[in-house]
Amino acid sequence: MKKPTIIIGLATMVALHLVAAKSSPASLLQTTKEEKPQIETNRTKKKLDRKTERVELLKESSSFGARIRGVSNDQQNASHALDKIESDYKYKPETTPKFIEKSLDWLAQAQHDDGSWGAGFSSSQQVRDPHAVKGDPATTSFAAMAFLRSGHTPKKGKYKDVVRRATEALVKVVEAAPMEGPRITNLTGTQPQAKMGAYVDTSLTARYFARVLNEFPKKDKLRKRVDKAIDKCIAKIQGSQQKDGSWSGGGGWAPVLQSSLAGQALELAQAAGKQVDQKALDRARDNQKGNIDPSSGKVKTDTAAGVELYAFASAQRATAAETWEANDLIETAKKEGKLEKNAQVNADNLRKIGVAQEKADKLAQSVTQNERQQARVQNDEALLTGFGNNGGEEYLSYLMTSESLVITGGEAWEKWDEKMHRRLNKIQSPNGSWSGHHCITSPVFCTAAVIQCLNTYRDTKMLRNSALASSGKQEEDGNGKVAAK
Repeated sequence: MKKPTIIIGLATMVALHLVAAKSSPASLLQTTKEEKPQIETNRTKKKLDRKTERVELLKESSSFGARIRGVSNDQQNASHALDKIESDYKYKPETTPKFIEKSLDWLAQAQHDDGSWGAGFSSSQQVRDPHAVKGDPATTSFAAMAFLRSGHTPKKGKYKDVVRRATEALVKVVEAAPMEGPRITNLTGTQPQAKMGAYVDTSLTARYFARVLNEFPKKDKLRKRVDKAIDKCIAKIQGSQQKDGSWSGGGGWAPVLQSSLAGQALELAQAAGKQVDQKALDRARDNQKGNIDPSSGKVKTDTAAGVELYAFASAQRATAAETWEANDLIETAKKEGKLEKNAQVNADNLRKIGVAQEKADKLAQSVTQNERQQARVQNDEALLTGFGNNGGEEYLSYLMTSESLVITGGEAWEKWDEKMHRRLNKIQSPNGSWSGHHCITSPVFCTAAVIQCLNTYRDTKMLRNSALASSGKQEEDGNGKVAAK
């Protein structure tokens, strides 16, 4: 008897989106009120038709309908409706396109005077004005990460002041938080918390701190504060982990995403040279990998609100780290003459080079699972549809998929990156932002997710280092900023 509830919920969210789209509040979300008249040549008419087509597509429900998977093989492999819309955009790999530069400018203007950003409350999803909502740590750290991934640090870049103000704001929050308990803020009911879990502020803030720490000069006083703040966040994350390796104790609509972000925070902290409980990190990875049955490929969605995409992306993010570690071990062994040049990445070869049997089997299983997931995510449009239309959770899942694929590299990453650039470019708002159409509707959160997703290539070495940190083997980024353990 749950289907009517789902249908009503979807209808309500679609209605909220349409109301928000019509209301156009006086804010950064507005387009220019007065537009110059255009002469409708064939070229401009074509562009207008494309724009109308995109807008109409956003109003439609998913081509594949339900949040509960039940589609044919033909539908699984069908082309996405967005791919059929023509575009003048020319994709260039490993570059930051102008439409992302525009989104960075919008995001910088959306920052509050105190350095924070907010997603708004779950009870007020229709509020899209970034200055009409209260700042929260999860959204602040997520937005700041978008600038950091785009090459703007506290010391360099067009938006260095934006990054520094955000870092200072987050440090103050963590410093004021009590040592006990999993949370860093008393603020409740935010969109990220309601949808991912109450501990998400701690996870996203730790993830950001771990990434920004080594961007500060050693004598910078803010660096020392960030360093202490990371330790506090790590203690809270590790202390709130459940026995099964998850962080589902914080509730949320799709806590699988919170659990994935907590695991990522531990990975990045370890890569930054911080002391992390390896057993806690291993449990986190095992929990995330467990969202997919390796033999059948069936996705476990009980902590993903019944949406395969969220659990799938979280599992892929976990297997990517171990896949890269396995690949690195085999490639190193080949260079040292311990294996033939055509040796495959499997449990037998890993054992041959001295990897303990249990770990060899574990790494080999991750490699197999990751390869299967890579194939599916490229072709299964029903999977990528997620809930039925894009919310912040979908954009976050796309981001995690980008990180997973860039870690392992190759043709699968290249195809995915181009697909995401082309699709997300087509649904960008005229002001440079992206908004969600259910659950996490915040344009700040959604825009930050898209920027990180499309600039993932900039963090390739950092992400790969986080995968290798557990084995004590890391690369420097060319500036000596990565501390080997």
